[in-house]
This record gives sequence, structure tokens and C-alpha cells, in this order.
Amino acid sequence: MVGKAAMIDDLSPTMRDYLAEIYRLSDRGPESQQGYVSTSTLADILDVSAPAVNRMVTRLKELGLLEHEPYRGIRLTEKGTREALKELRRHRIAEVFLVKVMGFGWHEVHADASRMGRTLSDTLTERMAQMSGNPTHCPHGEPIPDAEGQVVKPDDFLLCDAEPEGDPLKISRVLTREADRLEYLAALGLTPGTEFQVLHVAPFHGPMQLKVGSEYRIIGYNLAELIRVASAS
Repeated sequence: MVGKAAMIDDLSPTMRDYLAEIYRLSDRGPESQQGYVSTSTLADILDVSAPAVNRMVTRLKELGLLEHEPYRGIRLTEKGTREALKELRRHRIAEVFLVKVMGFGWHEVHADASRMGRTLSDTLTERMAQMSGNPTHCPHGEPIPDAEGQVVKPDDFLLCDAEPEGDPLKISRVLTREADRLEYLAALGLTPGTEFQVLHVAPFHGPMQLKVGSEYRIIGYNLAELIRVASAS
């Protein structure tokens, strides 16, 4: 047990990247998947070969960080989830630091935060958090885990599933990290914390009409799939 704990403490940056990405994918997937992620999807996201993913999956499974079920995919264990959230804490604090302290836009920080997160010590991470005002969420609305790898998951749902003319909603988090989409959402005023109402939803995955304050916005279904919302109340 001591040997395995020591090995987990010495996880490579690449291993931590895998754990964090598996968590992101499972967090954004439908409830029916129960946290499972396909290895092919993981390979596409990380831009690596299928054999490379399979080798890493085998290694992480040996360390007790994930489980693999044929035809369903891979899923983080409790221990793997804790390690993934520790990595996401570093990444999300780095994103806030880049935006709040260094003045970058929310569409510019994902890649640099990933590179920074691989080398940040716990001490430096906490100092960056203090300088950023001890944030609870990243610029995209994702909750920042605590230092022990614990996080409270938001009670939210996809905007594309919202009913028209319902109660006012509030943007909880934005799932995309594509710069052009983030810039477009910012131009529309659709950022985390924004309150609005869904006025109309066209059939067959058509566009949605939103009312933001006294203004109106039209967004496509494919963009609404990337926004999670919660009740404004």
C-alpha cells in the first residue's frame, strides 16, 4: 500500500493530464454513461494514437486510478477522481490568474494554463489563488476543487434542454475552450453569471431565441449544447 501511494505521488504530468481529461469528458457526458468515457474519444481529445491511450489506460488501471469495462469504456475510481480534481485545481487557478492578474481574455488561457499546471507546485498554486482573490470558479464557470481534491458539482443542465417561456435562467458554465466560440459568446454577453429567459425554441434542433435584459439573442443548437445553465433563483 505504501509503495502504491508513493507511486501515485509521483504521477507524471502526462498521467495527470489523462486523469483530468477523463474527468472533464465524464462530467460533460450524459447521465446514462454513468461516468464512462470511450478510449477513442479520449484519443481524439488528446490528439494521440489509440495504442498510446491503451498503454496509459493499462498503467493507470494498475495504479487503481481507473477501471475499464469492455464495450462501455473507462471510468475513474474514487482515487482517480481525487487525483484528477487536484490537477484541475491547478489548471483552473492558473486560468483565473492569467485572466484576473495578467489581463488575458477568457478565450486565450486554456492552453497556457495547461502548460503551467504541469509544473506548478502546491505552494505556487496557493499563492496564485491568493493573488487572484481565492476564486471558487474558473473564467468559464467551472468550480475549482479544493486542495484535497473535493468539489461540489453544480446543479445545472444543458441550455439546449431548456423549455421556452420558463423561469429565468442563469449561465452556470461554458464547456467549450475554442477561442472563436468563446469570443462570440462574450460578444453576445453570454458568459457565466448572465441571467436570461428562453423565449422560443425552433423544432428539430433549430435555433433558440433568448432575452438578455432588454435585448434579444439568437443562438444555434450546437452552441446551446456547450452552455450549462441553472435556475436564476
